[in-house]
Amino acid sequence: MIALWIILGIVVFILIYVISTYNKLVTLRNRVKDQWSQIDVVLKRRADLIPNLVETVKGYATHEKETLDAVISARNKAVSATTPESSIEANGELSQALGRLLAITESYPELKANTNFMDLQNQLKDTEDKITYSRQFYNDSVLKYQNGIERFPSNIIAGMFGFKPYQFFEADEQDRKVPEVKF
Repeated sequence: MIALWIILGIVVFILIYVISTYNKLVTLRNRVKDQWSQIDVVLKRRADLIPNLVETVKGYATHEKETLDAVISARNKAVSATTPESSIEANGELSQALGRLLAITESYPELKANTNFMDLQNQLKDTEDKITYSRQFYNDSVLKYQNGIERFPSNIIAGMFGFKPYQFFEADEQDRKVPEVKF
């Protein structure tokens, strides 16, 4: 009779552990999804700012059509991305295209003096800062989740219930290059 109670106690303990671990992993996975949603909101804001910025630049930089088209194309790709992975890749391209766009503005002093352009540029800078912070929080959430699904013994429960890893939001190779500054 005592052996039956001991076995029953062990089974109850294991069941409570499995339920507790499962709930913890669900919470961590949902936190990752929430953080991705936060990035998505800020990326949408950036995508909404870009057409106004491009239109403002168009008025001054008529012979920079190739750069302007590249920015619009990259923006459209970023907006139409459907998965976090494709969004990460598309937004990397968009960041590079925006960098080229902002670089050409240096050739147009009258554009740099335009208050509408300066306001849009400041809004874009603020949005880029928010994207950076959102990426950081997202990556922190992914790290906690990855630890949860990879550490023993919770990795057993994660495997049993099909918890899959998420991709970190990493910098592109272009973003890792040191910019060349010439005077």
